[in-house]
This record gives sequence, C-alpha cells and structure tokens, in this order.
Amino acid sequence: MTGSAPTASFTADDYRARMERAARAAADAGLAGLLVAPGPDLVWLTGYAPTAATERLTLLVLAAGRDPVLVVPTLEAPDAEKAVGAPALTLRDWTDGKDPYAATAALLDGSGRFGVSDNAWAIHLLALQRTLPDTSYAALTEALPMLRAVKDTAELELLTAAGAAADAAFEEIRKVPFGGRRESDVAADLAGLLRRFGHSQVDFTIVASGPNGANPHHEVGDRVIGDGDMIVLDFGGLKDGYGSDTSRTVHVGAPTDEERRVHDLVREAQEAGFGAVRPGVACQEVDRAARAVIAGAGYGEYFIHRTGHGIGVTTHEPPYMIEGEEQLLVPGMCFSVEPGVYLPGRFGVRIEDIVTVTEDGGRRLNDTTREMVIVE
Repeated sequence: MTGSAPTASFTADDYRARMERAARAAADAGLAGLLVAPGPDLVWLTGYAPTAATERLTLLVLAAGRDPVLVVPTLEAPDAEKAVGAPALTLRDWTDGKDPYAATAALLDGSGRFGVSDNAWAIHLLALQRTLPDTSYAALTEALPMLRAVKDTAELELLTAAGAAADAAFEEIRKVPFGGRRESDVAADLAGLLRRFGHSQVDFTIVASGPNGANPHHEVGDRVIGDGDMIVLDFGGLKDGYGSDTSRTVHVGAPTDEERRVHDLVREAQEAGFGAVRPGVACQEVDRAARAVIAGAGYGEYFIHRTGHGIGVTTHEPPYMIEGEEQLLVPGMCFSVEPGVYLPGRFGVRIEDIVTVTEDGGRRLNDTTREMVIVE
C-alpha cells in the first residue's frame, strides 16, 4: 500500500502547488520544514515513485520560502528527472563514496524541528540526527495528519473511477461458483478482476468464509467454501495511482433468519454512518452513528474496529472514523464507512463503501447493492 505514480494528467504546476501548500502547512504547524522519503507522500508531492527503495538516501526537502530540493543518488537521477513534478524542484544528486547526509544537512535549519514521512528509514533519520544533533523530528501523519486528506477535482475523479472498477469486479465475482472452491481460488479471481478493470496494484482480496468471517482481516487460505457459508469479501488496490476499497457480504444458498437479521443490521448501521457525513461534523460522529445502531441491537461487543479510514494514493490513510477523532469533515475528504459484526466461531458481516464529503452531505463512490447477495 505504498502507492505508485499516478498516470493521470497532473502537471508540474499541480505538483508545485502541492509542495508549496505542504511547506506552508509545515510552517503553520511550527515546523522548520518537511523531509519526505520514497513512498506515498513523495508520489503525491512530486509524482516520483522510485522503482525500489534502497539504502541510498532519497529525500525531498520542503521549507516555506525556499525552493523544493530532491536529494537523490546519481544513478537514480535520470529516473527522477522524468517525474512530472521534476520541473517544480531542484535535483541535488550524490555519488557513492560521498556523504549524502552532509549534503542534506546543508539544506536544513540546524536547530529546527522537521516533519518526516512515516516510512522514512530509521538508518537515514538517525544519520541526519548525528549530523545535526540539535534538530528534532515528528512523524508526518501526527504533525500534518490532513496533508493529503482533502482531494481536488482531479483526485476525486480518479477515486470515483477506482471505485467504479471495484464495483465492476464485484458484479463479476458474484457470478462465479463459490461452493466447493477454496477461499484462495476466489481471491485469485477477485485479483484478476481488479486488474481486468484497470487496477495496476492489488493490495488485498479478503475472502473470509463461514467462521473465518469473524476475523475482520482474515488471511485467505485453503478452506473449502461450503453450502450455507456467509462470506465477507473485502478487496481493493490502486487504479491510476488512486485507491479502491469495498466490502460486501454474500451467502452460499439460503441464509438463516439470524444471518439475514445480522446482515440487515449491518446494512442499517452502514446507512446511518453514511447519513452522518456532512461538512463540519467530527469524524467520530460517523463512527458513533454506525456504532449506535449495532449497539442498540445488542451486538455492540461484536463491532471490533473503527468505522472507517481515509483513502487516496494509498488504500489506508488519515482521517479515521473513530471515537476520539475530533477532526471536522471538509468537502473533498474521502474515506470508508464500513461497520461490521463478527460472531466468533460462526460468521461475520461487513458492508463498506468509499464516501466523499460534498458541500451539503456525502456521496458514495461504490454503488453495488448492499442487500445480501446469494451466490452458488
């Protein structure tokens, strides 16, 4: 889930604006600047996604009032120069045998506090600390948790397209046989369908049948799906650099009254969570709305995870729909609404849509049926 370079028509000016906004946000947060290692933040800010993160230092340095600088190994500089955002920054390359930390230190306030992307390697950060012992650092998602949270029009279009592709995959997977096949077989079908409908990266294909459905993050295995099984499907990845993530719960053959009742309950909770989405509402209110429905029916102890997470150039990112998160919803935010009920040793149910905040409410990016689907 580290992200890949978008193939959409973002321009160098788009990336320049993002870097300027990030630098201003850092200054407003009392930071001397941002240090961004290869990963989703670097992709979002520059369009550059190194083919592989290595022990050689690559680091974007952003500070308000200064031109962005990308410190990059000389042997990787030609690829960096091809990034769409490269014209908006200065490349400073270094060769093997030279000290990249000294070169980077020359760009930094020697006593400043910097936001650092979460996936920066410890070896690089510790080397910078040794070079500049008076500097200090904060994780980027703690210092600027909303940096990538509000999507622009082009990003919303990409997320909408990714959601539609995941929906198309569900419409196809519901047609294939489930009974008598292994979970891993169905998961492979799902991965193939995501790719068929345009995903370049498949992050997860959860197929949790029968009692395995009570594990929200079940790893698919060789369990053979049988008649009467409830099956939680949760799948997503990246299409054109932006994420999809949806969950539906299907059933092999006719469900029991209890299975149908629990499924209807989760569907009602998901609708309540979606109904709470509007500008100015705290993230935790989405969680509260969905959780109240499930708790009110006596299943509160079986809803064991947050109601949602953000999505963008990764399939999981801030903001989070969870009790205690007081960040207010803003138009353009995108996140999942995915309540669930998990009955140990028996079955589970989860229904998930990606939702974006509009000017007066919310809009779903997934449109497949939320009714229970019967499969063979």
